[in-house]
Amino acid sequence: MEQTQTQEKGKKRDYHVLRVLFEKETADFINGRRMLLFLLLMALITVTGLYAAVSGLSEAVESGNSSADFLFLKLFTVSANSIPSYNSLMALMGPFIGIFMGFDAINSERTEGTLNRLVSQPLYRDNIIISKFLAGIFITAVMVFSSGLLIAAEGMIGTGLVPTGAEALRLFIYLFFCVIYIGFWLALAILFSTLCRHAATSALACTAAWLFCAIFVSLLAGIIADGLYPVGGNDMESLMNEMDNYYCAQNINRLSPYYLFGEAASTLLNPSVRSVNAVTMTQLSGALVSTLSVGQSMLLVWPHLTALGALMLLAFAVSYVSFMRQEIRAR
Repeated sequence: MEQTQTQEKGKKRDYHVLRVLFEKETADFINGRRMLLFLLLMALITVTGLYAAVSGLSEAVESGNSSADFLFLKLFTVSANSIPSYNSLMALMGPFIGIFMGFDAINSERTEGTLNRLVSQPLYRDNIIISKFLAGIFITAVMVFSSGLLIAAEGMIGTGLVPTGAEALRLFIYLFFCVIYIGFWLALAILFSTLCRHAATSALACTAAWLFCAIFVSLLAGIIADGLYPVGGNDMESLMNEMDNYYCAQNINRLSPYYLFGEAASTLLNPSVRSVNAVTMTQLSGALVSTLSVGQSMLLVWPHLTALGALMLLAFAVSYVSFMRQEIRAR
Protein backbone atom coordinates (compact mmCIF):
# COMPACT_ATOMS: atom_id res chain seq x y z
CA MET A 1 0.00 0.00 0.00
CA GLU A 2 2.77 2.40 0.95
CA GLN A 3 4.66 1.50 -2.22
CA THR A 4 1.59 2.32 -4.34
CA GLN A 5 1.15 5.67 -2.63
CA THR A 6 4.82 6.43 -3.16
CA GLN A 7 4.52 5.64 -6.87
CA GLU A 8 1.46 7.86 -7.19
CA LYS A 9 3.25 10.73 -5.46
CA GLY A 10 6.21 10.23 -7.77
CA LYS A 11 3.97 10.38 -10.84
CA LYS A 12 2.25 13.53 -9.60
CA ARG A 13 5.59 15.15 -8.89
CA ASP A 14 6.92 14.15 -12.32
CA TYR A 15 3.82 15.61 -13.97
CA HIS A 16 4.17 18.83 -11.96
CA VAL A 17 7.83 19.20 -12.97
CA LEU A 18 6.96 18.58 -16.64
CA ARG A 19 4.18 21.18 -16.48
CA VAL A 20 6.50 23.74 -14.89
CA LEU A 21 9.17 23.15 -17.54
CA PHE A 22 6.54 23.31 -20.28
CA GLU A 23 5.30 26.66 -18.99
CA LYS A 24 8.90 27.89 -18.73
CA GLU A 25 9.76 26.90 -22.32
CA THR A 26 6.54 28.44 -23.64
CA ALA A 27 7.11 31.68 -21.75
CA ASP A 28 10.76 31.86 -22.84
CA PHE A 29 9.76 31.51 -26.45
CA ILE A 30 6.91 34.03 -26.29
CA ASN A 31 9.06 36.60 -24.50
CA GLY A 32 12.09 36.02 -26.72
CA ARG A 33 13.15 38.04 -29.73
CA ARG A 34 12.51 35.10 -32.01
CA MET A 35 8.77 35.43 -31.46
CA LEU A 36 8.80 38.57 -33.61
CA LEU A 37 10.39 36.63 -36.46
CA PHE A 38 7.72 33.92 -36.25
CA LEU A 39 4.95 36.48 -36.19
CA LEU A 40 6.38 38.13 -39.30
CA LEU A 41 6.69 34.75 -41.04
CA MET A 42 3.13 33.73 -40.21
CA ALA A 43 1.88 37.19 -41.20
CA LEU A 44 3.65 36.83 -44.54
CA ILE A 45 2.08 33.42 -45.16
CA THR A 46 -1.36 34.62 -44.06
CA VAL A 47 -1.46 37.94 -45.92
CA THR A 48 0.07 36.54 -49.12
CA GLY A 49 -2.21 33.51 -49.05
CA LEU A 50 -5.26 35.67 -48.43
CA TYR A 51 -4.40 38.05 -51.26
CA ALA A 52 -3.82 35.14 -53.65
CA ALA A 53 -7.09 33.51 -52.56
CA VAL A 54 -9.28 36.59 -52.97
CA SER A 55 -7.69 37.65 -56.27
CA GLY A 56 -7.48 34.18 -57.79
CA LEU A 57 -10.97 33.18 -56.68
CA SER A 58 -12.60 36.30 -58.08
CA GLU A 59 -10.79 35.86 -61.40
CA ALA A 60 -11.76 32.18 -61.59
CA VAL A 61 -15.42 32.89 -60.83
CA GLU A 62 -15.60 35.75 -63.35
CA SER A 63 -14.02 33.64 -66.08
CA GLY A 64 -16.24 30.66 -65.27
CA ASN A 65 -13.26 28.35 -64.61
CA SER A 66 -14.26 27.57 -61.03
CA SER A 67 -17.12 25.39 -59.87
CA ALA A 68 -19.58 26.82 -57.37
CA ASP A 69 -19.07 23.79 -55.13
CA PHE A 70 -16.65 24.07 -52.21
CA LEU A 71 -15.64 27.63 -53.03
CA PHE A 72 -14.72 28.20 -49.39
CA LEU A 73 -11.97 25.55 -49.53
CA LYS A 74 -10.54 27.22 -52.62
CA LEU A 75 -9.48 30.09 -50.36
CA PHE A 76 -6.57 27.85 -49.35
CA THR A 77 -5.69 26.38 -52.76
CA VAL A 78 -6.24 29.13 -55.34
CA SER A 79 -3.24 31.13 -56.54
CA ALA A 80 -3.18 34.45 -58.39
CA ASN A 81 -0.71 34.93 -61.25
CA SER A 82 2.74 34.35 -59.70
CA ILE A 83 1.52 34.51 -56.09
CA PRO A 84 1.33 31.01 -54.56
CA SER A 85 -1.65 29.77 -52.60
CA TYR A 86 -1.82 29.50 -48.82
CA ASN A 87 -1.33 25.74 -49.04
CA SER A 88 1.77 26.11 -51.22
CA LEU A 89 3.22 28.70 -48.85
CA MET A 90 2.57 26.46 -45.86
CA ALA A 91 4.28 23.52 -47.57
CA LEU A 92 7.37 25.60 -48.43
CA MET A 93 7.64 28.02 -45.50
CA GLY A 94 6.00 25.98 -42.74
CA PRO A 95 9.11 23.85 -42.09
CA PHE A 96 11.08 26.97 -41.18
CA ILE A 97 8.72 27.54 -38.25
CA GLY A 98 9.72 24.18 -36.79
CA ILE A 99 13.39 24.61 -37.73
CA PHE A 100 13.75 28.06 -36.18
CA MET A 101 11.97 26.85 -33.07
CA GLY A 102 14.18 23.84 -32.41
CA PHE A 103 17.58 24.20 -34.10
CA ASP A 104 19.19 25.54 -30.89
CA ALA A 105 16.92 23.93 -28.31
CA ILE A 106 19.70 21.90 -26.66
CA ASN A 107 23.06 23.14 -27.90
CA SER A 108 22.37 26.78 -27.05
CA GLU A 109 21.64 25.89 -23.43
CA ARG A 110 24.77 23.74 -23.38
CA THR A 111 26.82 26.64 -24.75
CA GLU A 112 25.37 29.14 -22.28
CA GLY A 113 25.91 26.76 -19.37
CA THR A 114 22.25 26.60 -18.35
CA LEU A 115 21.81 22.95 -19.28
CA ASN A 116 24.09 21.63 -16.54
CA ARG A 117 22.24 23.76 -14.00
CA LEU A 118 18.95 22.26 -15.15
CA VAL A 119 20.11 18.66 -14.91
CA SER A 120 21.56 19.34 -11.46
CA GLN A 121 18.05 20.04 -10.18
CA PRO A 122 15.91 17.22 -8.68
CA LEU A 123 14.14 16.34 -11.92
CA TYR A 124 14.31 13.67 -14.57
CA ARG A 125 16.49 14.58 -17.52
CA ASP A 126 13.90 13.49 -20.07
CA ASN A 127 11.50 16.15 -18.79
CA ILE A 128 13.80 18.78 -20.28
CA ILE A 129 13.64 17.60 -23.88
CA ILE A 130 10.00 16.52 -23.66
CA SER A 131 8.97 19.96 -22.40
CA LYS A 132 10.84 21.65 -25.26
CA PHE A 133 9.09 19.47 -27.83
CA LEU A 134 5.62 19.88 -26.29
CA ALA A 135 6.05 23.66 -25.99
CA GLY A 136 7.06 23.83 -29.65
CA ILE A 137 4.05 21.76 -30.73
CA PHE A 138 1.73 23.92 -28.63
CA ILE A 139 3.03 27.20 -30.06
CA THR A 140 2.93 25.74 -33.58
CA ALA A 141 -0.70 24.67 -33.14
CA VAL A 142 -1.71 28.11 -31.85
CA MET A 143 0.02 29.88 -34.74
CA VAL A 144 -1.26 27.54 -37.47
CA PHE A 145 -4.87 27.50 -36.29
CA SER A 146 -4.84 31.26 -35.77
CA SER A 147 -3.53 31.78 -39.30
CA GLY A 148 -6.00 29.35 -40.87
CA LEU A 149 -8.99 30.73 -39.01
CA LEU A 150 -7.94 34.28 -39.89
CA ILE A 151 -7.89 33.32 -43.58
CA ALA A 152 -11.32 31.74 -43.19
CA ALA A 153 -12.76 34.76 -41.36
CA GLU A 154 -11.34 37.30 -43.81
CA GLY A 155 -12.54 35.16 -46.70
CA MET A 156 -16.05 35.03 -45.28
CA ILE A 157 -16.10 38.81 -44.78
CA GLY A 158 -14.52 39.68 -48.11
CA THR A 159 -16.37 37.21 -50.33
CA GLY A 160 -19.51 36.39 -48.37
CA LEU A 161 -18.74 32.66 -48.50
CA VAL A 162 -20.18 30.68 -45.60
CA PRO A 163 -18.60 27.25 -45.07
CA THR A 164 -20.71 24.16 -44.72
CA GLY A 165 -20.14 21.70 -41.91
CA ALA A 166 -18.12 19.43 -44.20
CA GLU A 167 -15.93 22.31 -45.36
CA ALA A 168 -15.27 23.44 -41.78
CA LEU A 169 -14.34 19.88 -40.79
CA ARG A 170 -12.00 19.56 -43.77
CA LEU A 171 -10.35 22.84 -42.79
CA PHE A 172 -9.73 21.72 -39.21
CA ILE A 173 -8.30 18.39 -40.40
CA TYR A 174 -6.07 20.25 -42.85
CA LEU A 175 -4.76 22.57 -40.12
CA PHE A 176 -4.08 19.52 -37.94
CA PHE A 177 -2.07 18.09 -40.85
CA CYS A 178 -0.10 21.34 -40.93
CA VAL A 179 0.73 21.01 -37.22
CA ILE A 180 1.96 17.42 -37.70
CA TYR A 181 3.97 18.48 -40.76
CA ILE A 182 5.68 21.35 -38.92
CA GLY A 183 6.04 19.10 -35.86
CA PHE A 184 8.22 16.75 -37.91
CA TRP A 185 10.60 19.59 -38.75
CA LEU A 186 10.57 20.68 -35.12
CA ALA A 187 11.53 17.16 -34.00
CA LEU A 188 14.23 17.01 -36.69
CA ALA A 189 15.60 20.39 -35.58
CA ILE A 190 15.73 19.21 -31.95
CA LEU A 191 17.55 16.08 -33.16
CA PHE A 192 20.23 18.12 -34.92
CA SER A 193 20.41 20.44 -31.92
CA THR A 194 21.14 17.41 -29.76
CA LEU A 195 23.75 15.93 -32.10
CA CYS A 196 25.53 19.15 -33.13
CA ARG A 197 27.60 21.15 -30.69
CA HIS A 198 26.95 24.54 -32.28
CA ALA A 199 23.61 26.12 -33.23
CA ALA A 200 24.93 27.27 -36.61
CA THR A 201 25.82 23.70 -37.55
CA SER A 202 22.39 22.37 -36.62
CA ALA A 203 20.69 25.21 -38.53
CA LEU A 204 22.70 24.37 -41.67
CA ALA A 205 21.88 20.67 -41.27
CA CYS A 206 18.16 21.44 -40.97
CA THR A 207 18.25 23.70 -44.02
CA ALA A 208 20.07 21.02 -46.01
CA ALA A 209 17.43 18.46 -45.01
CA TRP A 210 14.67 20.84 -46.12
CA LEU A 211 16.35 21.46 -49.49
CA PHE A 212 16.82 17.73 -50.01
CA CYS A 213 13.17 16.91 -49.22
CA ALA A 214 11.67 19.84 -51.15
CA ILE A 215 13.85 19.78 -54.28
CA PHE A 216 16.30 16.93 -54.65
CA VAL A 217 14.00 14.02 -53.78
CA SER A 218 11.79 14.78 -56.80
CA LEU A 219 14.87 15.10 -59.02
CA LEU A 220 16.26 11.79 -57.81
CA ALA A 221 12.86 10.16 -58.21
CA GLY A 222 12.71 11.19 -61.86
CA ILE A 223 16.27 10.04 -62.54
CA ILE A 224 15.81 6.65 -60.86
CA ALA A 225 12.41 6.07 -62.50
CA ASP A 226 13.77 6.94 -65.95
CA GLY A 227 16.73 4.66 -65.39
CA LEU A 228 14.62 1.69 -64.31
CA TYR A 229 11.68 2.25 -66.66
CA PRO A 230 12.76 4.28 -69.72
CA VAL A 231 10.00 6.21 -71.48
CA GLY A 232 9.81 8.63 -74.35
CA GLY A 233 10.32 6.21 -77.19
CA ASN A 234 7.83 4.99 -79.76
CA ASP A 235 8.44 1.30 -79.15
CA MET A 236 6.05 -0.91 -77.22
CA GLU A 237 8.40 -1.26 -74.25
CA SER A 238 8.45 2.51 -73.64
CA LEU A 239 4.68 2.66 -73.78
CA MET A 240 4.36 -0.20 -71.30
CA ASN A 241 6.88 1.45 -68.97
CA GLU A 242 4.90 4.67 -68.55
CA MET A 243 2.78 3.46 -65.65
CA ASP A 244 5.73 1.72 -63.98
CA ASN A 245 7.77 4.90 -64.38
CA TYR A 246 5.02 6.98 -62.78
CA TYR A 247 4.51 4.62 -59.82
CA CYS A 248 8.27 4.32 -59.23
CA ALA A 249 8.71 8.10 -59.14
CA GLN A 250 5.64 8.50 -56.95
CA ASN A 251 6.78 5.92 -54.40
CA ILE A 252 10.20 7.55 -54.13
CA ASN A 253 8.63 10.99 -53.79
CA ARG A 254 6.48 9.72 -50.95
CA LEU A 255 9.63 9.26 -48.90
CA SER A 256 9.68 13.06 -48.61
CA PRO A 257 7.48 14.75 -45.95
CA TYR A 258 7.06 17.68 -48.35
CA TYR A 259 5.44 15.45 -50.98
CA LEU A 260 3.34 13.58 -48.42
CA PHE A 261 1.94 16.82 -47.05
CA GLY A 262 1.24 18.28 -50.49
CA GLU A 263 -0.57 15.15 -51.66
CA ALA A 264 -2.65 14.90 -48.49
CA ALA A 265 -3.50 18.62 -48.44
CA SER A 266 -4.65 18.68 -52.06
CA THR A 267 -6.86 15.66 -51.41
CA LEU A 268 -8.42 17.15 -48.27
CA LEU A 269 -9.03 20.62 -49.70
CA ASN A 270 -10.40 19.34 -53.00
CA PRO A 271 -13.28 16.88 -52.48
CA SER A 272 -13.36 16.11 -56.21
CA VAL A 273 -10.01 14.28 -55.90
CA ARG A 274 -11.00 10.64 -55.77
CA SER A 275 -7.61 8.95 -55.88
CA VAL A 276 -4.02 9.70 -54.91
CA ASN A 277 -2.71 7.34 -57.58
CA ALA A 278 -2.87 7.40 -61.36
CA VAL A 279 -6.29 6.80 -62.89
CA THR A 280 -6.46 4.95 -66.21
CA MET A 281 -8.98 5.55 -68.96
CA THR A 282 -10.49 2.15 -68.23
CA GLN A 283 -11.21 3.24 -64.66
CA LEU A 284 -12.68 6.54 -65.85
CA SER A 285 -15.08 4.93 -68.31
CA GLY A 286 -18.56 4.85 -66.80
CA ALA A 287 -17.51 6.73 -63.66
CA LEU A 288 -19.96 9.27 -62.26
CA VAL A 289 -18.85 12.83 -61.60
CA SER A 290 -19.16 13.28 -57.84
CA THR A 291 -17.27 14.42 -54.78
CA LEU A 292 -16.04 12.46 -51.80
CA SER A 293 -17.31 12.81 -48.27
CA VAL A 294 -14.96 13.78 -45.45
CA GLY A 295 -14.70 10.17 -44.33
CA GLN A 296 -13.86 8.95 -47.82
CA SER A 297 -11.18 11.60 -48.24
CA MET A 298 -9.73 10.63 -44.86
CA LEU A 299 -9.43 7.04 -46.05
CA LEU A 300 -7.23 8.32 -48.89
CA VAL A 301 -4.98 10.50 -46.73
CA TRP A 302 -4.88 8.36 -43.59
CA PRO A 303 -1.61 6.66 -44.68
CA HIS A 304 -0.08 10.12 -45.21
CA LEU A 305 -1.06 11.27 -41.73
CA THR A 306 0.25 8.05 -40.22
CA ALA A 307 3.54 8.37 -42.10
CA LEU A 308 4.04 12.02 -41.08
CA GLY A 309 3.20 11.23 -37.47
CA ALA A 310 5.56 8.24 -37.48
CA LEU A 311 8.38 10.34 -38.95
CA MET A 312 7.82 13.03 -36.32
CA LEU A 313 7.85 10.51 -33.45
CA LEU A 314 10.87 8.71 -34.90
CA ALA A 315 12.89 11.93 -35.14
CA PHE A 316 11.95 12.87 -31.59
CA ALA A 317 12.68 9.36 -30.29
CA VAL A 318 16.20 9.46 -31.77
CA SER A 319 16.80 12.90 -30.25
CA TYR A 320 15.41 11.66 -26.91
CA VAL A 321 17.73 8.64 -26.81
CA SER A 322 20.71 10.73 -27.91
CA PHE A 323 20.05 13.36 -25.24
CA MET A 324 19.59 10.77 -22.50
CA ARG A 325 22.93 9.15 -23.35
CA GLN A 326 24.94 12.36 -23.51
CA GLU A 327 27.27 13.34 -20.73
CA ILE A 328 26.63 16.88 -19.51
CA ARG A 329 29.50 18.47 -17.66
CA ALA A 330 29.74 21.77 -15.87
CA ARG A 331 31.59 24.43 -17.78
